[in-house]
Amino acid sequence: MKKPLILITNDDGINAKGLYSLVEVSKEFGEIVVVAPNKPQSGMGHAITINNPLRLYKSTIFDGIEAYSSSGTPVDCVKLGLFEVLKRKPDFIFSGINHGENTSTNVLYSGTMAAAIEGSMEGITSIGFSLADFNPEADFNPSKAIIKDLLTKLLVKKIPSNICLNVNIPKISLNKIKGFKVCNQARAFWDDRFEKRMDQFGKPYYWLTGDFSSSDVEPTMDLFAIKNNYVSIVPTQYDMTSYQSIELIKKWDL
Repeated sequence: MKKPLILITNDDGINAKGLYSLVEVSKEFGEIVVVAPNKPQSGMGHAITINNPLRLYKSTIFDGIEAYSSSGTPVDCVKLGLFEVLKRKPDFIFSGINHGENTSTNVLYSGTMAAAIEGSMEGITSIGFSLADFNPEADFNPSKAIIKDLLTKLLVKKIPSNICLNVNIPKISLNKIKGFKVCNQARAFWDDRFEKRMDQFGKPYYWLTGDFSSSDVEPTMDLFAIKNNYVSIVPTQYDMTSYQSIELIKKWDL
């Protein structure tokens, strides 16, 4: 019986500890091929490269696993993996483990989740994994155990082809995890601001910063789950149509 084929990518780059951890877990579930950015690509969202050439290099970073690094974005990596690297359509696409959570509206900016969404657009069962710890040296051992448990349960199910799953893991020890919680996105936003700085030539430049704030977080939401020691699972779709608004707008005198 042929093993499931799993394409793995991320947005923190091919050298990221989170990617290595996801590969370690996933190889128990199928044949692994990695196509990941050659440098960090956080915050790229669903960007693709159209004005520069894309480079793709064979990598030996993972012992016994076919792997490539690309000059492109996470979505570029998925496209290169699907159309240039693989000899058949993968059964699954996994993205992560991201260094930092991708709850709430962060999903719109996340390269990790964009890769998973791209997979769902191709009709491939896709999952994005994130750990709520931005430290490059974060401890991914609890996440590995959680993901192994989750994949054991999920991969025997039929996940709808038009969605992907956004999985966020709290930064706590494994024995404090209360379980999995299927959620909706919380209503939250970035309170953006720019720091104006000067370079060595006396010319100004700007550094985007800000705080992530939320209000009216309800028990059904991913931020609530994370803060209460649950692993949040949000079914995520690429169709951004506001269906509840269609009939209202049809009534307008347009």
